Amino acid sequence: MARKYRTTIDTQHGKRRCFEARVEREGRTPLVARFGGIPLKRQKTAVVLDRRPVPVAARKELINRLLAGQCEICGGTVDIQVHHVRKLADLDRDKQSRKNTWTTIMVKRRRKTLIVCANCHTEIHSNNSAALTQ
Repeated sequence: MARKYRTTIDTQHGKRRCFEARVEREGRTPLVARFGGIPLKRQKTAVVLDRRPVPVAARKELINRLLAGQCEICGGTVDIQVHHVRKLADLDRDKQSRKNTWTTIMVKRRRKTLIVCANCHTEIHSNNSAALTQ
């Protein structure tokens, strides 16, 4: 393959070796694909222009919920924390826990996180469902 496509071309820097695939076309210029044939010497007068970074996409939903700074159960705004569960399937499977407000919210939203105040978070982990039932 190398022998078949090897060729030498004239450039402004002299003759250069490269690989070239050429498809001749009747009545039109040939299609030419070339690999190599460029000088690999340093360009001392080259100017590097850095592009501006692409803007980052919109914030994620969790970030927006955290920045709202409000408990999603009671609406409190003091000492906001994140409650997290391992699997939503565990919440959906346990029909008893569906009576809790926090479980219902998480299952409806299909989210493993819930933004809560410190009091609600303590109630969730102490299994005191009386304080958090609908």
